[in-house]
Amino acid sequence: MNLALPVFRSWVPVWLIRATIFLVIFPGLLLFGLSTASGPGAAGYYGIEPADVQYSMVIFYAAVAGFFALERRFFIFIATREYFILSILIQMGTAYICFHTRNLSVLFLFRFIQGMSNCMSTSICITLIFGSLHNERAREIGYSIFYCLLLCITPISTIITAPILDAFDYNVLYKFIIFAYIPGGILLLVIMNNVRLNKKMPLYQLDFYSFIIYSAILCLLGYTLVYGQQYYWLHDPRIVWSLSGTLVLTGLHIFRQLHLKRPYLSLEVFKYRNFSVGMGMIFILYIIRGALGITSIYFAVILGMDPIHIGYIMIANIVGIVLSVLISSRLIIMKRPIRLVWLYGFVLLLIFHAWMWFLFSTQADSSTFVIPLIIQGMGAGMLMTPIIVFAISSVPERLGSSASATGVFFRFSGFCASIALINYFQLQQKNNHINRFQEHLSGLNTMVSERLNLYAGAMTNKGMAPDQAAKAARGLLNRAVDNQAQLRAMMDYYLLISIVLIIVLLVVALFPKLNRTKIDLKSNQPAPASY
Repeated sequence: MNLALPVFRSWVPVWLIRATIFLVIFPGLLLFGLSTASGPGAAGYYGIEPADVQYSMVIFYAAVAGFFALERRFFIFIATREYFILSILIQMGTAYICFHTRNLSVLFLFRFIQGMSNCMSTSICITLIFGSLHNERAREIGYSIFYCLLLCITPISTIITAPILDAFDYNVLYKFIIFAYIPGGILLLVIMNNVRLNKKMPLYQLDFYSFIIYSAILCLLGYTLVYGQQYYWLHDPRIVWSLSGTLVLTGLHIFRQLHLKRPYLSLEVFKYRNFSVGMGMIFILYIIRGALGITSIYFAVILGMDPIHIGYIMIANIVGIVLSVLISSRLIIMKRPIRLVWLYGFVLLLIFHAWMWFLFSTQADSSTFVIPLIIQGMGAGMLMTPIIVFAISSVPERLGSSASATGVFFRFSGFCASIALINYFQLQQKNNHINRFQEHLSGLNTMVSERLNLYAGAMTNKGMAPDQAAKAARGLLNRAVDNQAQLRAMMDYYLLISIVLIIVLLVVALFPKLNRTKIDLKSNQPAPASY
């Protein structure tokens, strides 16, 4: 397909086409990152729990992953410009409702609809971009740019939203998204012809049952993993019912796919060993990627940084991602062994987590973390594209769509598993450390008495009454204990991730058959649901 014809008008330069596509796709990516922009801000505005904020992000992701396989039929049925405008209008409309509502159920419902419409707009953007890239080199560059943008979206969201949250309520972010869509939407109306990229196919035999079952599986799985620790897992009937529903619907879904003539998601992809290896690696990568959230929590809670300064320091992470994406794409183009590229990436991530384990402290200078954040970005960027293109290249072209959709499922699962692990360490492990510290916090402990006297003396010197100073000293001590317990929980989590990385490195180093998969980018394009 020629990028300038027939979809776009003949007078439109290629740079304007690509700029317009970026203006359309970028607000959609920001929609996903809104929940990570300020969890406390969202919880405070809507009057909900932090876990509810996490689940609003998970349900958006579940909609993207669940609708991906069905979306293609609508894409073929509706003309390109109409499809573009429809997806933008739906996202603007749902953002408007999220801006006004304070009802949690309404928020969840329209976040799900947002996810579906986001899948629509991202899908057509990728189709237009990759339809113009015919040779393998160009497609590899396209892959790299696309996944580079996805890796950068969380720190970019922080940088963009922090100044807004500093001056306005959280819901104003949705108003910002609405206005962000307007330039791209207007440009699309001006530069696009009303044509189709494919022959129109009627909307018959749509497998809505599989879509509903699969989406329900994703939502229930996300619910179990997000709320599990808060509700003490199987001790709460809500988690029991959620987990039971996940297992029953998963069995039903597998049974349906094995017996359908045209399966919603073909399970044949699992017959290819290297595809399964790739799925395992992407699952682990998403768990490891999620560990960067611990660093953000450390900056905010322990070091007391505001979101604006956290955004500034995260620029170092973006720099690392961009550098490594350039390197990894070059290595793939040069046909270097994929196992070698993976080893580079996982080693960089191991260095970051081990280094951060030593850097965690109640007092630190922000400049200390610049190089580690660059290394983390380089590790993630070195792995993202190579793992995904390896997995997709492991299956025949006819299974490419199912392979992409299955990859989205494993990315979603890794994302939710990361949230579950972080919640466990932030709640359970933190409480364990607090209990251990409390055993030593008695009046008989001379160090505790000295610290209380130090706090009380400082308060008294500032004019506070002695009895009030004694109460304030106890509060300061409890706060110090809480910070130390949280710090220890963070160190425990990074130690666990480091152990996982060592195991992964050994597996990759001892698995020579990885190099037998030929990377093929000519017949595949990345899935539009790839957060």
